[in-house]
Amino acid sequence: MTAVRAPFALVRASLVALFALLSLSLAPLASAQGQAAAQGRATLLPDFTELYERQGPAVVSIDVTQRVRRQRVPELSEDDPFYEFFRRFGQVPRGGGAPREFDAQSAGSGFIVGADGYIVTNAHVVDQADEVRVRLTDRREFIAKVVGSDKRTDVAVLKIDAKDLPKVTIGDPERLKVGEWVVAIGKPFGLENTMTAGIVSAKGRDLPQENLVPFIQTDVAINPGNSGGPLFNLRGEVVGINSLIYSRSGGYMGLAFAIPIDVAMNTVTQIREKGRVTRGRIGVQIQEVTKEAADSFGLKTAAGALVNSVEKGGPADKAGIEAGDIILKVDGREVTNSNVLPRIVTQVQPGKKVVLTIWRNGQQREIAVVVAEMRDEGATPTRRGGAQPAPKEKAKPNRMGLVLSDLTPEQRKEADVKSGVLVEDIPGGVRGNVQPGDILLAVINRGVTTEAKTASQVNDLLAKLDKGASVTLQLKRGEQTFFATIRLNGE
Repeated sequence: MTAVRAPFALVRASLVALFALLSLSLAPLASAQGQAAAQGRATLLPDFTELYERQGPAVVSIDVTQRVRRQRVPELSEDDPFYEFFRRFGQVPRGGGAPREFDAQSAGSGFIVGADGYIVTNAHVVDQADEVRVRLTDRREFIAKVVGSDKRTDVAVLKIDAKDLPKVTIGDPERLKVGEWVVAIGKPFGLENTMTAGIVSAKGRDLPQENLVPFIQTDVAINPGNSGGPLFNLRGEVVGINSLIYSRSGGYMGLAFAIPIDVAMNTVTQIREKGRVTRGRIGVQIQEVTKEAADSFGLKTAAGALVNSVEKGGPADKAGIEAGDIILKVDGREVTNSNVLPRIVTQVQPGKKVVLTIWRNGQQREIAVVVAEMRDEGATPTRRGGAQPAPKEKAKPNRMGLVLSDLTPEQRKEADVKSGVLVEDIPGGVRGNVQPGDILLAVINRGVTTEAKTASQVNDLLAKLDKGASVTLQLKRGEQTFFATIRLNGE
């Protein structure tokens, strides 16, 4: 027994020693691999220190003073509940006396675009300002002159009397990608030179108050006082101007919007060179191309801007653009949706010729248009409603659920149309955007446009189409021409 156990004990001791030796030799390797993995994970997060040190001095704080005139005590009538309150304390309000001046204070941010003292900020930051004071990171302060501002893009240009100033580098928003890291530097709640970071949440956002700016949406922490400050990419280039936030509380809720810097710099250049901003126009009214509309026009994809109507004597009219055309490109730039077209056209200088790629009658063609200048004037009121039907027995609804009738000569003259069919009634309820009183001008299906001449002609045309087919109607309502796309009923 003893003779057998001795060799086994020896082998066991040798194995233990061998494992101990291997553990000691592999420990440094495992430690090195762990450190490398940790460093690899660390490199996934960006380091903003160099960007802040390099670009921070080009960001400025802006303090705005606006003098307002108010009465010290509001004028109260004897019927007002507060009148009795003041009277009991011996302070009977007598109209408040002469108005007094008060200084209303507000703050924002900006950034230097010219070493000779040109600064960019938001137009709403300096709107109606009596004094604009700019503070640099080196604590120098200047009274700034408002060179000009543009409310449509919310961009303003300031000038201070200084030289050899640090300035930002302008980037290209087109290269910006959703998910990319971006940072903001500004003065939220009066805290100067504050940096916040986040990512690009979306590009080309359309906001209700402005359709000429394709906003950059981010989740960077933006608060009151950040307005007018720069949005940087990781290369230290300005790609936007922080302008708006979505908030129910007035503070940051993860939805911030920046003006793309190319849109802003176009405004800046015009203000510096001409003192005002001019925008191009081609004289068309447009609407979105839906999937159903694309099918009826014979387009493979829902893209472009559908021309509702063309201004008589305008640039598009002179060039031969017609209602029902779909504008796909402007000088080779894709019009992905109807909101893109005005953004492209307004950036074109008046007098310049552009080539529009359009879709008409199932074919693509190119038409050159000379861009005119947009007029800054209110919209002309549009007369609502259409021609009234002549008293007679109503017809039955067609496959589209519309009751159509022929126009009388008087109705054609009133509506200023050579031909068309009256939408007399919609017994089954609303059909798309069609209303009783509208005048049907044409029916479009699979890229083929058929002029509407009589009610029976239109009804016969619809009766021959397949069940569920998408049909686009060209309609006139008052002075406005538009398109409505509807799927046919199966009857």
